[in-house]
Amino acid sequence: MSNFTDLVSSRRSANNFVEGVTIPQKELEELFATARLAPSAYNLQHAHYKVITDEKMKETIRSAAYGQYKIHTASAVIAVLGDKEAYLNAPEIYGGLKLLGALTPEEFDAQMDMIQGAHTGKDQFLRDEAIRNASLSAMLFMLAAKDQGWDTCPMIGYDEEAVKNALQLPDNLIPVMLITIGQDNKHKIRPRGYRKPVNEFVEFI
Repeated sequence: MSNFTDLVSSRRSANNFVEGVTIPQKELEELFATARLAPSAYNLQHAHYKVITDEKMKETIRSAAYGQYKIHTASAVIAVLGDKEAYLNAPEIYGGLKLLGALTPEEFDAQMDMIQGAHTGKDQFLRDEAIRNASLSAMLFMLAAKDQGWDTCPMIGYDEEAVKNALQLPDNLIPVMLITIGQDNKHKIRPRGYRKPVNEFVEFI
């Protein structure tokens, strides 16, 4: 079994954390440096993160998440956000390739037209893309965290409007999930739940 398989197998959603454990900001920055390598459509990099370590703000987010105790014990709460307007950053993202000569001016203009045409005026698609691409980034963040000895739990049990208000989010950023991170309280770990065998969820055509 490969190291990657070991990593995936050992990653569990932690429902309670050891209180009082601090994650150094430098370590978090290293995790995000890995997460930024996640795939994203057109390389638009929709994911945006807010790292919440302030105890007062954590309790505000906990209230928005229906009082879930894991937020209280976690070392940090990561708000994973998706940018519905990520496509507007395309000129900046592709500008470097143009300057390096990797894209000709004509190729650059064609890429901009393609991106604008795929996104402009498509509200549901913009929301879907923000969620899809931020979720890919979030999964890579959680695997990177486990690789460095940290435990996580992705959460969707929260009042979206309350989270948006607490974090004062602009309209283009939508909460995709919360991730609690810290050291799992092993005394309260539960057995892994039933997972379907491959033939129950995979079809070869």
